[in-house]
Amino acid sequence: MSNWSIDDARELYGVQRWGNGYFDINTDGETVVLLRDGEKEVPVSLQKIIEGLKERGSAMPQQLRFRDLLDRRIEHLNESFRSAIAETNFQGNYRGVYPIKVNQQQQVIEEITEFGKKYNYGLEAGSKPELIAALAYMHDPDAYLICNGYKDDEFIDLALQAVEMGIRVILVLEMPSELAAIIKRSKALGIRPELGIRFRLSTKSEGHWAESGGDRSVFGLNSSQLIDAIDLLKAEGYLDCLTLFHYHQGSQLPNIRAIREAATEAVRVFVNLAQEGAPMEILDMGGGLAVDYDGSHSNFSSSCNYTLTEYATNLIEVVQKHCDESSIPHPTLVTESGRAVVAYYSVLVFNILDVTKFSHPDEPDAPEAGAHDMLFNLWDIRNRIDDNNLQECFNDALFYRDQVRDLFRHGVVNLRERAVAEKIYWHLCTRIAQKTEHLEHVPEALQTLQSNLIDFYYANFSVFQSLPDAWAIQQLFPIMPIHKLDQEPTQRAILADITCDCDGKIDRFIDRDSVSTFLRVHKRESGEEYNIAAFLVGAYQETLGDLHNLLGDPHVVSVSIEDGEITYTHEVEGDSVADVLSYVEYEPKDLERRFRSFAEKAVRQGTITATQRKIIMESYKAGLSGYTYYED
Repeated sequence: MSNWSIDDARELYGVQRWGNGYFDINTDGETVVLLRDGEKEVPVSLQKIIEGLKERGSAMPQQLRFRDLLDRRIEHLNESFRSAIAETNFQGNYRGVYPIKVNQQQQVIEEITEFGKKYNYGLEAGSKPELIAALAYMHDPDAYLICNGYKDDEFIDLALQAVEMGIRVILVLEMPSELAAIIKRSKALGIRPELGIRFRLSTKSEGHWAESGGDRSVFGLNSSQLIDAIDLLKAEGYLDCLTLFHYHQGSQLPNIRAIREAATEAVRVFVNLAQEGAPMEILDMGGGLAVDYDGSHSNFSSSCNYTLTEYATNLIEVVQKHCDESSIPHPTLVTESGRAVVAYYSVLVFNILDVTKFSHPDEPDAPEAGAHDMLFNLWDIRNRIDDNNLQECFNDALFYRDQVRDLFRHGVVNLRERAVAEKIYWHLCTRIAQKTEHLEHVPEALQTLQSNLIDFYYANFSVFQSLPDAWAIQQLFPIMPIHKLDQEPTQRAILADITCDCDGKIDRFIDRDSVSTFLRVHKRESGEEYNIAAFLVGAYQETLGDLHNLLGDPHVVSVSIEDGEITYTHEVEGDSVADVLSYVEYEPKDLERRFRSFAEKAVRQGTITATQRKIIMESYKAGLSGYTYYED
């Protein structure tokens, strides 16, 4: 009997390392999310959530949103800075802003402005559509609405008009040419702007987005352009409008040392701008606060070697030191933390539809009497396998398997015999691979056996739609089964999605010491329900997803706990087939008309009957209104 325990499952999947206290496994072997119910924290089973949705007629896959986790992330961020400010006797304040680009979904923006109100938590807009969305939801006069990105006259006018309405809108110069345009529109409207300048740091960053900083970064002014802007502001009488200095190192910064180095350079520039006569009061330190996706607490690109408290303390210490040395008042600190705020908010849950097995631990049937000798040679190897001849047995198995294939090509053995040989071969490989796990030195030829024995688990989702970063930049996300965790997962699997694309798979998973090429899963019998979840997917994934194979957005539901009961709110149905076809310029009614005409022609030609046409048209229309994913 297996000695498997819940603690073994926690260790294998690392849930307590990356879960940040929000996720765990209960004694029933189910993954749980810990949600607040009043003053209590209640573990809520993801499997029970999915069962409840299924009872209500909602199909897989499901995007689960937990508004309580969003509220707690905003609270944790702001309270960490408040505590660090109090402990260091820093004389400035902290005002966080959420960059809309990280997840622009309406529910996210609505809840961030709701939860963040007590902290005067603001928004950052990098485009005209984002500015328009922000203006509809953020009306706190003490919060900042920071405008980055390219700005045309319409963008500038809207921002200036919002200033007139009492919103603290700050236009940040990304390019040298923007300043003249802002001054021109300011004079035309008679509205003085509040300005910021984004600086291109020379300090190099670390991690996947290292190129966001340094001399070759795309946005921001260099030192000579910055001085030119200061001179123009002085000449135009607008220097008093410059209150904010901004820099951005990049997303997911894993190393606190690189963060401190960039902050040191930035505060020196901030101090010099104040010495130039600008009323500098805000130091915007951009994004980059990392999420520990793999739970390693290291400077690996999918991790970070610091806590949120360490992040806040380090930034405050650097700013305080250099401002004090130059007798400059401590500024209000701003961070544009997006990933760290919304990553935990969403969980993608999908079901396994089918399995292609390569490992065969169970002994197959022997070749039938009269089968070719090569099959019996292959069969006899199973009695010779021991720790001292693994290489020899593998070589023999490979030779006889290839001989059978060659005989098949020449018509000597039939397809049924070839299939028997393949089953025997994979059984031999499985047994040999199992024995290599206990060897101190594994022969090179046998080291690839484990990877060749990884099964394919076909999952009801699209990597390109719901986890695009896993494909595009090899982002690691925590992935694990959400039930059966009280049983030992004996299978090794790659997750293949339902797109007809060889890239539509996940074959990189979090491992305690490195990156694993497989996920430990449970044996799935045909027709058995088996559900897996990808965690920490709230940042970027919903926004970046595409329509590969015309697989659209999955169903979305917001889940909370009230009086001990699971509550489903903000249910958004995933895209229908008609929806995604309309996105790529098809008109569903026109499609239906064309197909109806084709079906009527078939009736006239006697290919189908009128009754059959009715049934076919009903199927076609049902397909148009159906979910784009696999439906039972």
